[in-house]
Amino acid sequence: MPLWSKPATELAAAVRAGEVSALDVTDSHLDRIAEVNPELNAVTQLLADRAREAARDTDRRRAAGEPLGPLAGVPFTVKESTPIAGVPTTFGTPHFRDHVAAADAVPVARLRAAGAIPIGHSNLPTLVIAGMHTRSELYGDTRNPWDPRRTPGGTSGGDGVAVAAGMAPLALGNDSGGSVRIPASFCGIAALNPTTGRFPADQRVIGPHDPGPASQVLVTDGPLARTVADLRLAYETLAGTDPRDPRAVPVPLYGEPPEGPIRIAVVADPGGHGVHPAVRRAIAEAADALSDAGYDVREVPDVPRLDEALETYHRLPVTEFAPRWPSVRPLLGEGGDRYIDFTMRAAPPATDAPGLMDLLSVRMGVRRAWAEFLHRYPLLLGPVFGEPPVEPRLESRDQAGRDRVALAMRLCSASTLAGVPAVAVPTGLDPDGLPTGVQLVGRAFREDLCLDAAQAVEDRLGTFTPIDPRP
Repeated sequence: MPLWSKPATELAAAVRAGEVSALDVTDSHLDRIAEVNPELNAVTQLLADRAREAARDTDRRRAAGEPLGPLAGVPFTVKESTPIAGVPTTFGTPHFRDHVAAADAVPVARLRAAGAIPIGHSNLPTLVIAGMHTRSELYGDTRNPWDPRRTPGGTSGGDGVAVAAGMAPLALGNDSGGSVRIPASFCGIAALNPTTGRFPADQRVIGPHDPGPASQVLVTDGPLARTVADLRLAYETLAGTDPRDPRAVPVPLYGEPPEGPIRIAVVADPGGHGVHPAVRRAIAEAADALSDAGYDVREVPDVPRLDEALETYHRLPVTEFAPRWPSVRPLLGEGGDRYIDFTMRAAPPATDAPGLMDLLSVRMGVRRAWAEFLHRYPLLLGPVFGEPPVEPRLESRDQAGRDRVALAMRLCSASTLAGVPAVAVPTGLDPDGLPTGVQLVGRAFREDLCLDAAQAVEDRLGTFTPIDPRP
């Protein structure tokens, strides 16, 4: 079994025990990248020399008897929007091709401190706003290893493909409405979107100023991995406070278990808008696995205040950047502005301060409604996306395509607005051989409950990656 096919927990344990060198682990993944990345185009800036030097340093410290971290020698990819010291943070646009980061982003620094090794940047939609499909103006299209005619999702699609194809066992993406969960589901892996405030970050990436309210409340960094155990290890590494992020709060990693069997609300079709039979089947299989594992699984009519949540979720971001849209638009390249144009038509930005205040007021009401719902049901089982992986750039094709994609990802959008954690976990393959998955949404700061339930699903239904690219 080649090293590149092993999970992060196993690799780190072997490096700490001296059973394998960190350099061998790194070289194995670099060889795998050389083999499959030309076809998949997931890794954009390869950091081979840096990664090898970091691996040699890990091996020197182990030989000297120094203690190694829980992720010792584990390679990971980093989304093109997240800084790695000394490397351009391009956002996938030529405009930022030379925008070299002065320091690691907070989550990158945390993973490094635990012994993990950045092996490369990964692709994303241009400026993280050009759509759900992972295609950037600077690096082109990333292809789904299960079927190149289907999108790998986004916006952390490069990371999803890199992990699914064995180029790295762990990836650092970010999520603002499904951006780690959708690539995980489309690529057959797992991902964690944490509670707002669980992981610290510094979003002053381009300049000295903080972004607006939508970016502050909707965007979270999150790991992608092939196993839930690897997600848990990343979760334990990334959580905690940091002076650079006053939003991050000192909440324990693990809370008290609820009394009795944990209740799970099942909503297979949020809002009653329809889901594909393969998606409904995946939810049923996950529900059976959880029931057999001792959970109290109950079907419920719906999630709270879905329509209001979706309208507010879509209007908040466009309200934030509408004033800057004329200057941002040219950076997206030909056709790259279509998704935002379609979104603005469907969910027009607020045009004055009272309008923005109304949106923030609704967001607070949605958060309260979700907190009350999750007080009754500590976990919610539902779809990541209402369809199997769709064709690339569907959301940018026309207004109908954009609206179809926005509706399919509705549970991701609503739970993001509520600020609650979720874990996406694979469930198998559909009749067309495409991966299926579900998400488990939990109470604020109860990522542990989400991970435990996702582990129960994985224990029953298994894992399905790494995979060689399929024609």
